[in-house]
This record gives sequence, structure tokens and C-alpha cells, in this order.
Amino acid sequence: MKPTPDITIAQVAALAGVSTTTVSKVFNGRGDVAADTRAAIEEIMLTHGYRPRTRFVTAPLLELVLHGLTGPYAMEVIRGAARAAEAHRVAVVVSDPGGRPAPGDTWIEAVLSRRSRAVVSVLCAPTAEQRARLAGRVIPVVLVDPITEPGPGVAAVHAANREGGLAATRHLLELGHRRIAVITGPAGALSARERLTGYRAALDTAGVPLDRALVRDGAYQVENGRRHAHELLRLPDPPTAVFACNDAQALGVYQAAHDRGLRVPDDLSVVGFDDLPPARWATPGLTTIRQPLRDMAAEATRLAVLSAHHGLPAHHRVVLPTELVLRASTSPPAPRQL
Repeated sequence: MKPTPDITIAQVAALAGVSTTTVSKVFNGRGDVAADTRAAIEEIMLTHGYRPRTRFVTAPLLELVLHGLTGPYAMEVIRGAARAAEAHRVAVVVSDPGGRPAPGDTWIEAVLSRRSRAVVSVLCAPTAEQRARLAGRVIPVVLVDPITEPGPGVAAVHAANREGGLAATRHLLELGHRRIAVITGPAGALSARERLTGYRAALDTAGVPLDRALVRDGAYQVENGRRHAHELLRLPDPPTAVFACNDAQALGVYQAAHDRGLRVPDDLSVVGFDDLPPARWATPGLTTIRQPLRDMAAEATRLAVLSAHHGLPAHHRVVLPTELVLRASTSPPAPRQL
């Protein structure tokens, strides 16, 4: 059905078989409307492109949805979002979907009732239905480091993951390593796929054949990196270097090396990805790829707030550069003992 231009609240009410007061309650995020009635009204508003004669008044709030609120990753993101939010004179409301890939129904109801101005979602994303309800209130959504490829019309801020994987592997190749293992992120995660693509591209450019035994699907966790490193180091021809696709996994590789009486980097070189504070505190300091998490969160916040006023083009993407940070966890490979 084609959108009807300049549809009025009375026409929406007539199509839904309800009062104009009920339509107004739904548009303004009031909770005292039955779920089936709300869904019917929202479908009519979306189908017919309803906008009120007076602009929907939002509160100076930014919703930051963060997949996990513990650890240095979360703190970097929160600091970046808070910095940009302060510059735009909005406050930040932080939510955790509790390990789910999308926030729950109570979250969307709370956002609408608060009349928040915009949403920034990190490592997770509102569902299509939730995005539709937000769009009906002209509340934009910007994703940061999304797990999957964003859908049409969804703005997103990424790090240059492929280039980071390329730089990490190239650094190890330039040191003389040829048995380079990689521990990726979760299967299906966009960042993990891109970092692995960079790893493969570096090997291909150097003329080093890809050994499938050296490629492990990880989970961006310390214990996961430790387990995979133990398996890699038990191979008949073990790696002389490991590219772990996040810093937590890299620290797990450190632990596995220690368990086996190996020294980093004398016996095993290690490169991580993130450059979170523990990378600097590790012994030896971790060579890693810096992704600018604070800047990513700040840029997403800026885009979200500006979009609330001016809109963004469909498929808007921002990719911020990554950087190789050299510390003490990499060195040329030790001579093989015959």
C-alpha cells in the first residue's frame, strides 16, 4: 500500500477503530494501551507515513545499549559515548540486553516512554520490529561494531577490521614467521570474518600457504584463547606465532605458553586486537591492533544525535582506522631444534 500523504490522527483512529486519544497515547509511548491495539495502530502509522502536526517532543536522552557492561571494552565505549553526549547536552541511559543479540520488549517500551532522542547499540541490534517502532517516533538508531551486516537504512560505525588483521599478520611475516596461527572471534561475527580475511590476505601476498590446522574459531574470551593455544602448541609442527583476534584471547595464549614452559616472545610471538588497558599491563607488553573504541562510540553518538534533527542517508557507514601498536610480545622466530 502506498503511503497516504498528510494523513491525520483522526484518519489513523478511524482506520484502527479507536479514539484519537488512543492514537496519541501510542505515538507518545504511553503504556496504558492493549498490545494488540498498539500493534494495529503502529502498523497503520508506518504504512501510511503518519506524522503529527506538532513535532514529537523528545527528552535530552541517548539510549546506549551495550552487550555486556563489565570489562575494559564496555568502559571504553561508555567513556566515548559520554564524552560526545556531554558535548551535545544529552544524558546517557545505559542498558544491557543480558547476553541476547537484541534488547527485549521491556526495553523498547521504556525507550518510548522516556521519549529518548536516539539509540546507539553496541555489539547487538534492535530487532526489525523494534526499529520500526523507533522509526515511527523518529528515533534514529546507530550501530557500533555490529555482529552482522547492518540491514538497509541502518547507520553503523565500524573499525577497519580487515586492515587490522592484515597489519597484524604482516608484522609477524616481516619478523620471519611462517607458522602463524589465528584464533578468530565467534563464527558469524562480522568483525571476526573481516580480521580473518586480513590474515588470509597477508599470507597470500607473502606466498605463504594457508594451513587449516592453524585456524581456530574462538569466542573473544581469555579461557577460549588458552584452550585453542594449548591445542595449537600440541600440533606436530606448532606455530611460532599466534594472531589472537582480541586482547582477551591473546592473554589466554600467554597463559597456555606459561603452562607449557614457553616464553613470550622467545618461544612464541603473540599479537592481539583492541589495545585495551590490559594489553599495556601484560608481561611482556602485548603487541596489538588498536581499534579506537572511544572514538567509535563518540562518533556513533554524534551521528545519532544529529540524525534526530537532520536524518542520515540510507546505508550510512563510518569506518575508523586501526593501528599496529608494537610492544614486547613479538620477535623473530627462534631457530628450530633438529
